[in-house]
Amino acid sequence: MLHPERVGDRVSLFRDDGIVLRTQKLGEADRIITLLTRGHGRVRAVARGVRRTKSKFGARLEPFCHVDVQFFARGSELVGRGLPLCTQTETIAPYGQGIVADYDRYTAGTAMLETAERFTDHEGEPNVQQYLLLVGGLRTLASGEHGAGLVLDAFLLRSLAMGGYAPSFADCAKCGLPGPNRFFSVASGGVVCHDCRVPGSVVPSPEALRLLGALLTGDWETADASEHRHRREGSGLVSAYLHWHLERGLRSLRYIRQASSGQDLLAGSAGLPRPAGSGLPRPAGSAGTGPDGGPGSG
Repeated sequence: MLHPERVGDRVSLFRDDGIVLRTQKLGEADRIITLLTRGHGRVRAVARGVRRTKSKFGARLEPFCHVDVQFFARGSELVGRGLPLCTQTETIAPYGQGIVADYDRYTAGTAMLETAERFTDHEGEPNVQQYLLLVGGLRTLASGEHGAGLVLDAFLLRSLAMGGYAPSFADCAKCGLPGPNRFFSVASGGVVCHDCRVPGSVVPSPEALRLLGALLTGDWETADASEHRHRREGSGLVSAYLHWHLERGLRSLRYIRQASSGQDLLAGSAGLPRPAGSGLPRPAGSAGTGPDGGPGSG
């Protein structure tokens, strides 16, 4: 990022790196571009003429693009006095090419962009950690090196951790009893011991908890070796945990198959009926489990 350059008494030029989060139409040929930038956080700016068919400028300002962009703003601040103008842009990495060609990558990437925007509530406030996490996540997603669902869940977990909502997958989230612990409660902050369990706690498989711990810490060898059923179960836990702590879910998650798992688990945690055969962990003490949440005798 470069410092602003004053070009007059009332205007300044700013330059920054950013990821395009979304766009919306403005007039007949323009767009409003929302970016997560390294130095200025979330920024909305107007890009003139980018909807014209011959505009090469517009192709660089599509969602998932990593760009070096120059802004023209009123006053000495980029954010605060109307929307700045995008006056120049250069592509750093066209992650969209590797993402939009595959449906699973596209839906996962869309959820990542929405998550990044949700975790940067205020425009103009730098959030370098979230920016770097998004850049790394999109790079990994576009490469196809790991499953799209795994990349998404890793991104969601790390975003939660950076936002102060890091879940525990081993030690008890309430009393700190060393793990492994068997019960999981979204309201309590992750796994809890027998004494700290609360109504609505569920009993995930040890493999699902191990997978989520690996995704949170970057242990891709363990994550890549996981079975599909444990990935699905883990995605349900992540979706429910995200929904609880953000107070509302992500719109884009509804287009991902694992999203139904998250909603089922959230309903179970709240004491609501859960669809049979969902493949998700049962609430502790439900039919088919013993008094400690383990296998029942019948």
